[in-house]
Amino acid sequence: MKVAIYCRLSDEDRDKTSATDDSASIQNQKSMLITYAINKGWEIYSIYSDDDYSGADRNRPEFNRLLQDAHTRKFNIVLCKSQSRFTRELELVEKYIHTLFPMLGIRFVSLVDSADTDDRGNKKSRQIKALVNEWFLEELSDNIREVLTSRRQQGYHIGSFAPYGYKKDPNERGHLIIDPEAASVVREIFTLFLDGKGKQLIARTLNERGIPNPTEYKRRHGQVRNKNKSESGLWSYFSISNILTNEVYIGNMVQGKTGVVSYKNQDKIVYPEEQWIVVKGTHEPIIDHTTWGKVQALIEKKATGSAPRTEGIFARKLRCLNCGYRLHSVKSGDKRGFKCDRHSLSHDSCIGAYISLNKLQRIVLAHIKHLSGELLDEDYLEQGIEPFPDLSQMKAEMEEEKTALKQKIGSKPCMMKELYIQKLRGTITESEYVEQMQRLNTDHNEAEARITEITTNILEINRTLNLTSDKKALIAQYTGCTSLTKEMVDTLIDFIEVGKKDPVSKMTPVIIHWNF
Repeated sequence: MKVAIYCRLSDEDRDKTSATDDSASIQNQKSMLITYAINKGWEIYSIYSDDDYSGADRNRPEFNRLLQDAHTRKFNIVLCKSQSRFTRELELVEKYIHTLFPMLGIRFVSLVDSADTDDRGNKKSRQIKALVNEWFLEELSDNIREVLTSRRQQGYHIGSFAPYGYKKDPNERGHLIIDPEAASVVREIFTLFLDGKGKQLIARTLNERGIPNPTEYKRRHGQVRNKNKSESGLWSYFSISNILTNEVYIGNMVQGKTGVVSYKNQDKIVYPEEQWIVVKGTHEPIIDHTTWGKVQALIEKKATGSAPRTEGIFARKLRCLNCGYRLHSVKSGDKRGFKCDRHSLSHDSCIGAYISLNKLQRIVLAHIKHLSGELLDEDYLEQGIEPFPDLSQMKAEMEEEKTALKQKIGSKPCMMKELYIQKLRGTITESEYVEQMQRLNTDHNEAEARITEITTNILEINRTLNLTSDKKALIAQYTGCTSLTKEMVDTLIDFIEVGKKDPVSKMTPVIIHWNF
């Protein structure tokens, strides 16, 4: 039997020598579980360890690696210290411990609370424990939210990192003090804007001087541990705009702009301005109120005096094929188009990308029409899109084979009884009896393995059939459209990559990534 050992700890531990070290508690869990596995005579396939992750976090890297290995049946047993180490959510207990693992022939065992899926008698107790853990998570989430809201209302800064231009006060938790180096850049941004420089020009000026943007500045000072490799460290139009409109620079604390749906759903919610928590005069300002007032008046004047900077139906959908940076909208006379933001900010960073709005609309609309023709053509669908000529027929054949195998397994006791009677009567010898019993057991095991394989294949076929059906239903509602709408783009398209026009063929590369 091969066993997968899973360990988890949620709290930050003080007994680590570095951020990459396992905590003492994780080490203790490993030692306990390894000893138990050895005593049982189980072979340890792998140890999966998530340190500093909540039991409600579904994005735990080692947890998800374990689930991937489970799907390929790389082990027979999952061993944990307790069921709550694996998950605190009732939904995941039912989904994995009570559904997926049994289907894959994997046993779940936890030591402290004696959970064992081989013991049918303790299923109810496992479900009760999962329910108690669910209540614990909900109550803990509510308590944390109340505490954080209270501290925000008192004017304390809540966040892993201080806003750019400030740093955390080492002598008072939740208080901000000025960071002289970054604060000088903030003051320069306000000065340049009042001197008539646009946000894009200010960003380019800072980039040409090699001044790191706020994220890169934090990384260089050891404040960002897992910086996204795709981030360039360049200033942008939006980073300048955020600084010019952030009240933190006049000494006010503005928090509670965003939240999440719940502890189980981490989708972000953007709250309306009237729900923000604003406390004035909580820390030393970097910008005086006179300068602030002039800048806000100038921003409002520019906003009302010109067309808003917006990408319309393609908002936040366009990326540069060469560097992955966002494309922003540009206008030259009556012509509108999209240009690589990174190339605009620093020409040395990217060869650039550009496409006109009209051309992009024609290309996307043509792709949608072509796709709808393919998906709604039944003959083409059967021959070109589905991985098999007739998935439904294959599914029916598998169901029939599965039924026959179950009948074969069900007949095993009668066959064993018949062999034993034949041995007693002397119809077969002892060695023939042993040989046929071994063959019967082998056939039984092979039948069970085949049933598991068929079950997995049927699930995959159902997924493929449902996916194809979903595609058809999704695209069918837009068949015959002669123009694009934002609803169409948001529904059908994840993002679009645009490259630089080829000087010879005059073609602009466009790659559309669909939502299905």
